[in-house]
Amino acid sequence: MNISTPYPLTEDSLVALKTAIIEALKGIYDPEIPVNIYDLGLIYNIFIDPQAKVKIEMTLTTPGCPVAQTFPSMVENVVNNVEGVSEASVELVWDPPWTSENMSEAAKLQLGML
Repeated sequence: MNISTPYPLTEDSLVALKTAIIEALKGIYDPEIPVNIYDLGLIYNIFIDPQAKVKIEMTLTTPGCPVAQTFPSMVENVVNNVEGVSEASVELVWDPPWTSENMSEAAKLQLGML
């Protein structure tokens, strides 16, 4: 957390913070697929309020994923360490279910799906 961050955040600050959060998320890889969770399409929404509280809605590739219990808290910890974030929470959602259509073009290319 950056103590000197003025609140409420300006529109430019919100955009910069979201970009930094996305970059942090791109550093987290799915344990079963060698692609980061952002390009894999596991991040459904990133909400940032004017006080830099972040809420992330994410899913997993399957409900039976072996890291279902621990992965959201790992994502939350990474986002909490992004400079400027005052607080982060992660909600695991299953609707809509994840499909390979959620993946970025880069992820599909990396996995030989294009």
